[in-house]
Amino acid sequence: MLIVSYDISNNRIRTKFAKFLVKFGYRLQYSVFAIKNSERILKIITSEITNNFEKSFDETDSVIIFHFDDNCKKTCFGYARNDDEDLIIIT
Repeated sequence: MLIVSYDISNNRIRTKFAKFLVKFGYRLQYSVFAIKNSERILKIITSEITNNFEKSFDETDSVIIFHFDDNCKKTCFGYARNDDEDLIIIT
């Protein structure tokens, strides 16, 4: 499973991003989506963020993708790239 969390200040871009994510999963909270984990879907999402959405981000906008698989990692875009802390999962 992937969890995509975002903080986008521009209403138009935020709405467009949410409509994009709903194609792959469902909303858990206003700015958090659960998405089925597959390499193909992950590539589509990261490519779309990098090639389209990230260009429109201001300095405070961010997207974080949490990968809940064997490796449990996170991928950050926008302002969130400044966060270099490891993801710790306790079960």
